[in-house]
Amino acid sequence: MPTLASLTDLPANSNVVPLRLRFLPRHREYLMRWLEAGISMGLCDVDVSPRTPVDSPVILEHVTVWVRENADPAYVIRPDGMRWLVIDHLRDHRLGSFASFEAALSCIRPVLGAQEIVAA
Repeated sequence: MPTLASLTDLPANSNVVPLRLRFLPRHREYLMRWLEAGISMGLCDVDVSPRTPVDSPVILEHVTVWVRENADPAYVIRPDGMRWLVIDHLRDHRLGSFASFEAALSCIRPVLGAQEIVAA
Protein backbone atom coordinates (compact mmCIF):
# COMPACT_ATOMS: atom_id res chain seq x y z
CA MET A 1 0.00 0.00 0.00
CA PRO A 2 1.49 3.38 -0.97
CA THR A 3 2.20 5.87 1.77
CA LEU A 4 1.87 9.65 1.63
CA ALA A 5 5.61 9.99 1.08
CA SER A 6 5.51 7.62 -1.90
CA LEU A 7 2.49 9.40 -3.40
CA THR A 8 4.36 12.69 -3.46
CA ASP A 9 7.22 11.01 -5.33
CA LEU A 10 5.06 9.80 -8.23
CA PRO A 11 6.36 10.54 -11.73
CA ALA A 12 4.65 13.31 -13.68
CA ASN A 13 3.07 10.83 -16.13
CA SER A 14 1.45 8.75 -13.36
CA ASN A 15 -2.29 8.07 -13.44
CA VAL A 16 -2.57 8.11 -9.62
CA VAL A 17 -4.26 11.23 -8.30
CA PRO A 18 -4.02 11.58 -4.52
CA LEU A 19 -7.30 12.91 -3.15
CA ARG A 20 -6.89 15.77 -0.73
CA LEU A 21 -9.35 18.42 0.32
CA ARG A 22 -8.48 22.08 -0.17
CA PHE A 23 -9.92 25.31 1.14
CA LEU A 24 -12.06 26.85 -1.54
CA PRO A 25 -13.53 30.36 -1.76
CA ARG A 26 -16.89 28.96 -0.57
CA HIS A 27 -15.16 27.61 2.56
CA ARG A 28 -13.69 31.03 3.30
CA GLU A 29 -17.06 32.70 2.77
CA TYR A 30 -18.80 30.23 5.09
CA LEU A 31 -16.02 30.61 7.67
CA MET A 32 -16.55 34.39 7.80
CA ARG A 33 -20.34 33.98 8.16
CA TRP A 34 -19.77 31.39 10.91
CA LEU A 35 -17.37 33.71 12.76
CA GLU A 36 -19.77 36.65 12.55
CA ALA A 37 -22.67 34.54 13.80
CA GLY A 38 -20.56 33.06 16.62
CA ILE A 39 -19.13 36.24 18.13
CA SER A 40 -21.91 36.31 20.70
CA MET A 41 -21.07 32.67 21.60
CA GLY A 42 -17.41 33.38 22.36
CA LEU A 43 -15.74 33.09 18.96
CA CYS A 44 -13.04 35.72 18.67
CA ASP A 45 -11.00 35.28 15.49
CA VAL A 46 -9.99 32.81 12.75
CA ASP A 47 -7.01 32.46 10.46
CA VAL A 48 -6.44 30.32 7.38
CA SER A 49 -2.74 29.48 7.17
CA PRO A 50 -0.56 27.23 5.07
CA ARG A 51 1.45 24.56 6.86
CA THR A 52 4.09 22.18 5.56
CA PRO A 53 4.30 18.78 7.27
CA VAL A 54 7.80 17.75 8.34
CA ASP A 55 9.82 16.22 5.48
CA SER A 56 7.04 16.77 2.95
CA PRO A 57 6.83 19.04 -0.11
CA VAL A 58 3.02 19.14 0.29
CA ILE A 59 1.57 22.39 1.62
CA LEU A 60 -1.72 22.02 3.50
CA GLU A 61 -3.94 24.79 4.75
CA HIS A 62 -5.49 24.77 8.17
CA VAL A 63 -7.92 27.00 10.06
CA THR A 64 -7.00 28.25 13.50
CA VAL A 65 -9.87 29.40 15.75
CA TRP A 66 -9.55 31.67 18.77
CA VAL A 67 -12.20 31.96 21.44
CA ARG A 68 -12.75 34.78 23.91
CA GLU A 69 -11.70 32.69 26.94
CA ASN A 70 -8.06 32.20 25.89
CA ALA A 71 -5.34 34.17 24.12
CA ASP A 72 -3.93 30.98 22.55
CA PRO A 73 -5.64 29.32 19.58
CA ALA A 74 -8.35 26.98 20.82
CA TYR A 75 -9.07 24.83 17.75
CA VAL A 76 -7.48 23.77 14.49
CA ILE A 77 -9.40 22.41 11.51
CA ARG A 78 -7.37 20.73 8.80
CA PRO A 79 -8.06 18.51 5.82
CA ASP A 80 -7.20 14.85 6.19
CA GLY A 81 -7.72 13.07 2.89
CA MET A 82 -11.40 13.48 2.10
CA ARG A 83 -12.41 14.50 5.65
CA TRP A 84 -11.93 17.48 7.96
CA LEU A 85 -10.28 17.00 11.36
CA VAL A 86 -11.12 19.19 14.36
CA ILE A 87 -8.37 19.33 16.96
CA ASP A 88 -8.47 20.90 20.42
CA HIS A 89 -5.27 22.89 20.03
CA LEU A 90 -4.83 23.61 23.75
CA ARG A 91 -4.93 19.94 24.77
CA ASP A 92 -3.63 18.50 21.47
CA HIS A 93 -6.67 16.22 21.35
CA ARG A 94 -8.56 15.13 18.24
CA LEU A 95 -12.25 16.03 18.64
CA GLY A 96 -13.59 14.44 15.47
CA SER A 97 -13.43 13.80 11.77
CA PHE A 98 -16.17 15.23 9.57
CA ALA A 99 -17.32 14.77 5.99
CA SER A 100 -17.84 18.51 5.43
CA PHE A 101 -16.11 21.70 6.45
CA GLU A 102 -19.43 23.09 7.66
CA ALA A 103 -19.94 20.10 9.98
CA ALA A 104 -16.43 20.59 11.39
CA LEU A 105 -17.20 24.22 12.23
CA SER A 106 -20.53 23.20 13.73
CA CYS A 107 -18.65 20.82 16.05
CA ILE A 108 -16.90 23.84 17.57
CA ARG A 109 -19.92 26.16 17.76
CA PRO A 110 -23.25 25.28 16.10
CA VAL A 111 -24.20 28.87 15.29
CA LEU A 112 -25.55 28.54 11.73
CA GLY A 113 -28.66 26.56 10.88
CA ALA A 114 -28.96 23.83 8.24
CA GLN A 115 -30.43 26.24 5.68
CA GLU A 116 -27.27 28.37 5.90
CA ILE A 117 -25.07 25.33 5.28
CA VAL A 118 -26.96 24.57 2.08
CA ALA A 119 -26.45 28.17 0.95
CA ALA A 120 -22.69 27.84 1.28
